Amino acid sequence: MDNIQPEGKKQIALNIVNAKSKHKGFGAGSIDLNNVSPVIIDGGEAVIDIGAMHAKSKVEKGIKFSMNREDVPAGRQVWVVWVAVDRTAEGQFFGGITACEMWIDTEARRGWKILADHVNKLDAALKRKIILEGLGTVERAALKSLLISHNEAWWNASPEELKAALSE
Repeated sequence: MDNIQPEGKKQIALNIVNAKSKHKGFGAGSIDLNNVSPVIIDGGEAVIDIGAMHAKSKVEKGIKFSMNREDVPAGRQVWVVWVAVDRTAEGQFFGGITACEMWIDTEARRGWKILADHVNKLDAALKRKIILEGLGTVERAALKSLLISHNEAWWNASPEELKAALSE
């Protein structure tokens, strides 16, 4: 199925359906994922990997995932970090950032992750929350370096809480 919209058509978005939503018009109550990017931190190196949006990052490809951590005894810790970009009249900045853990054993082609945690952390980043529990100093430094090198102006305009969380 092709996801390309004909010219002149409004873009289709994911709708949030709950008891409080009052759908009025096209795309009302939709989630916009255009302002969030996944970063993979593996072995102390942070890279933007858009494939992680659909659990198809470079490290996830070909891996059979389990919800049982014991199924991956020889795995290495890998992080998916959701980075949300916000915009004000002054410009853009990194607004929300959350980290999700997974363990990957490339040789055995096995992995562990809790998909619900990844989805909930993506949602939290979109809501401009900062959740980096479990991320070590090496991973925080790699992430900070990536964000600064990606767009230093966005980094400088980011909230002090976010900068402090990556400087710990």
